[in-house]
Amino acid sequence: MATHLATLGLLVVFPFFMAYAAANDLLTMLIPNRISLGLVAAFALVAATGIMSWAEIGQHVGAGLLVLTVTFTLFALGKIGGGDAKLAAATALWLGFDQLADYLLIAGVAGGVLTLGLLAARAHPLPYPIARLPFALHLHDAKTGVPYGIALAFAALIVVPDTVLWARALAG
Repeated sequence: MATHLATLGLLVVFPFFMAYAAANDLLTMLIPNRISLGLVAAFALVAATGIMSWAEIGQHVGAGLLVLTVTFTLFALGKIGGGDAKLAAATALWLGFDQLADYLLIAGVAGGVLTLGLLAARAHPLPYPIARLPFALHLHDAKTGVPYGIALAFAALIVVPDTVLWARALAG
């Protein structure tokens, strides 16, 4: 039963929150606190199933705190949004140190591609049907930032199947 709950968390809850974060960031340029808090709460429930040792839980918490420290420093310097910082930290909590480097690399590359694509799109007028959509107009505005939550969610969904936690949940 415990492994079933962990599997449910990994296969349903984690991807749901990632997709929700990406969609919310795309449409509103915000990642609400409830998403990051939901990820933290869901991780706590998965950890409580006994699928992880205390040492492993500590390593996952350490990864989340490390990413939170770095991303909040970047937020304080005005380099990234607060929602992005919290989402990256909550995601690192799920991934642990196991896939953290891959996650950050893929998120960086995906974010770069997203940024270049958005800059290219902003260099041209929006097609009429799309120009009627408020989120598209906002996203097309050069003063608007980049919805980096899309890249963070994409990277998370790419690397989570390679984590020890994922393998353990599916094997149990």
